[in-house]
Amino acid sequence: MTAPLFHLAIPVDDLVAAEAFYGEVFGCPRGRRSDSWIDFDFFGHQLVTHLAPEECGRAAANQVDGKDVPVKHFGVILDGEAWRALADRLTAAGVDFVIEPYVRFQGEPGEQGTFFLLDPAGNALEFKYFDDPSRLFAT
Repeated sequence: MTAPLFHLAIPVDDLVAAEAFYGEVFGCPRGRRSDSWIDFDFFGHQLVTHLAPEECGRAAANQVDGKDVPVKHFGVILDGEAWRALADRLTAAGVDFVIEPYVRFQGEPGEQGTFFLLDPAGNALEFKYFDDPSRLFAT
């Protein structure tokens, strides 16, 4: 059996900016669209950006490993090579990171590479990797 796919709908305040960010910066293929939403293939999952300016804005943050992690966020877990390539691509594109790429929880069971950024509407995204994927839920 294949792993289930997720469907995530998020608010944006500008569909043109969302299309540029997810389509051009991330290279996500665009799916269906209307005047109020756009579907993207986000690493094999369905991400829908809905025009809802009143819902946009930066989320609260909690301290994790000494960093202010946005509480409301989403993203994907990649392998280390793909994570580094994405971090390099985003850096080259001039994306501002909320949390720069680094390895957190070093030497602990949950050691992971991570970085955070915001889309143009203020939605927080996290991308991470584990050298040992079996440690994803390790305590």
